[in-house]
Amino acid sequence: MIPKRLAKILNEIHNILLPMVCFGCNAQLSRGESVLCTVCRHEVPLTDYNFRDENAIDRIFYGRIPIKKAASFVFFAKNGVVKNLLHHLKYKNQEQIGGFLGNWCGSVLENEPHLQDVDAVIPVPLHPKKQRKRGYNQVALFAQNIATSISAEYRDDILLRSVNTKTQTKKDRQLRWENTKDAFQLGPKLGSLPKHLLLVDDVITTGATLEACAKSLQGLGAIKISILSMAVVPTG
Repeated sequence: MIPKRLAKILNEIHNILLPMVCFGCNAQLSRGESVLCTVCRHEVPLTDYNFRDENAIDRIFYGRIPIKKAASFVFFAKNGVVKNLLHHLKYKNQEQIGGFLGNWCGSVLENEPHLQDVDAVIPVPLHPKKQRKRGYNQVALFAQNIATSISAEYRDDILLRSVNTKTQTKKDRQLRWENTKDAFQLGPKLGSLPKHLLLVDDVITTGATLEACAKSLQGLGAIKISILSMAVVPTG
């Protein structure tokens, strides 16, 4: 086992040779900073949406699926800190960004009374081929940290992705729905079933993916479904 003093020295050498940089602005991070520098962290556009008051995320799903409540942590824009974070998370092998956002969001939600009865937090699943190629589900660490914060179970066995859909970035709502409506199914060995689950995704645009997930989850019977995403694309 490496003594603490030696480990600290090795860490300092690593930081000198391979300095950690901010994923928002590419500046070198200072001691105590992680993933984002202090300046970029203050520039992250938080939504202030919560699980008590009606918000724009709730309205996305009105008339489409019966959900208890929905919220999103930050706003997504075509340029800026959030885009950089999610791009590195999904395409640059920086899985730790999901954990960083999960810890941050979890600290906001840990005392949220409307989430106290959530039994399970589940991520929107990737198709096995896509997950093998990427090496991880970009939503997993975020969802795990949210589960820890609200004292719920993390479950990635409840919902599976059976269709390997192509990217939906440039598709409209109807095409997104057609592309995902049959993409999900319940797992073969569910064990104990939750009464209230929190379904978690990375970015909400039209809500088609989450709608398809929720429709599959209705096969569990009389359950409550709430929704949380890392980011949402503003409308209007």
